[in-house]
Amino acid sequence: MALKITVIGTGYLGATHAAAMAELGFEVLALDVVREKIEKLERAEAPMYEPGLEELLRKHVAGIDGSSGRLRFTQDWAEVGAFGDVHFVCVNTPQRHGEYACDMSYVDSAFASLAPHLHGPALVVGKSTVPVGSADRLAAYLAAHAPAGQDAELAWNPEFLREGFAVDDTLHPDRLVVGVRSERAEKLLREVYATPIAEGSPFVVTDFPTSELVKTSANSFLATKISFINAMAEVCEAAGGDVAKLAEAIGYDDRIGKKFLRAGIGFGGGCLPKDIRAFMARAGELGADQALTFLREIDSINMRQRGQMVELARQALGGGSFLGKRVAVLGATFKPDSDDVRDSPALNVAGQIHLQGGQVTVYDPKGMDNARGVFPTLGYADSALDAVRGADIVLHLTEWREFRELDTEALGEVATARLILDGRNALDPERWRKAGWTYRAMGRPKA
Repeated sequence: MALKITVIGTGYLGATHAAAMAELGFEVLALDVVREKIEKLERAEAPMYEPGLEELLRKHVAGIDGSSGRLRFTQDWAEVGAFGDVHFVCVNTPQRHGEYACDMSYVDSAFASLAPHLHGPALVVGKSTVPVGSADRLAAYLAAHAPAGQDAELAWNPEFLREGFAVDDTLHPDRLVVGVRSERAEKLLREVYATPIAEGSPFVVTDFPTSELVKTSANSFLATKISFINAMAEVCEAAGGDVAKLAEAIGYDDRIGKKFLRAGIGFGGGCLPKDIRAFMARAGELGADQALTFLREIDSINMRQRGQMVELARQALGGGSFLGKRVAVLGATFKPDSDDVRDSPALNVAGQIHLQGGQVTVYDPKGMDNARGVFPTLGYADSALDAVRGADIVLHLTEWREFRELDTEALGEVATARLILDGRNALDPERWRKAGWTYRAMGRPKA
């Protein structure tokens, strides 16, 4: 008989995972404690902007004309327990308020709510990013509190989703990692992921601690690479070098590679910053804090880039105060193809300039509503052209394709001054200069 799957938590990870599991042919029941999320998903509306997700929801949400009907939603834990053979826990693990450590309250609450309803054999699969050691503790909790006892097993299956590519990353993952304690758990997960495995996705079977460490290790390595090239941008700025050419040259080395070597205002979002901080905190708890002291500097470099962008803008405007200066900011989300403004470097820079007296107007293709919620006192425009109108300086801070394709001449006609700072090193300097713009980018004083 075909496996039935439940997904607990319908945020960014859970909504995508639930829709993808339905696409792979499974009957799926997803639960969330927030009624508004459930109501939205029942209309096949995604709770966030993610390319391709709403199309997938319309294909499978029960009650939508022409859908497969394989995806349903509930708030009833008993229904979830009775329905599922495999339960994926996809709830949030934010940074604990005032600390570096991870807040496990949502995960713990999910397990506490689910366990009493597991009356028969079931596999609970953690996908949330958690501190190493959590799976051991949660496995013991399940065995002690589920009526099924030892037949309520745990596995850990970290997610590696990239915002903007989450649907494809779920359906066609570059690797699948599962931490298991039994052949049965491995067999069930091989069945769940049979399609991507058949397509060639590597399937890595390991223990609980290693599976938990994979996600935080991957994010720490990525953060290190990004902060490395941003540190090189600082040196290039001081020495008169060109960080873009530097990155090109070292990127030809196969041991290094070209990816994520574009210097800019740094990383943000809901994963990388909080994950590396939680990793440091957990290493300290384990007595291995010396192993990860370098991550503190990675975090510092990343945060420093935002202040450096503000200072670059100040110097470009003559080195004085921002008072009375009109500043156009292109981008509010932490990355393109997303509406996520959590810990967004772009919005942070905009906010800093605003607090220092600048008249800031922001435009972003998808992140306007979320940006207004975080910084309601900033100005917002309905288009890039409107944002730039009357501006003394333009800051390009999120590398949306729309911004790379802007009409530089039309923008120049409405700006007070043709001055642009490229905080992502993503624009074509020559194209802007041909339209009479003064182009400046981080780590490229002569470019």
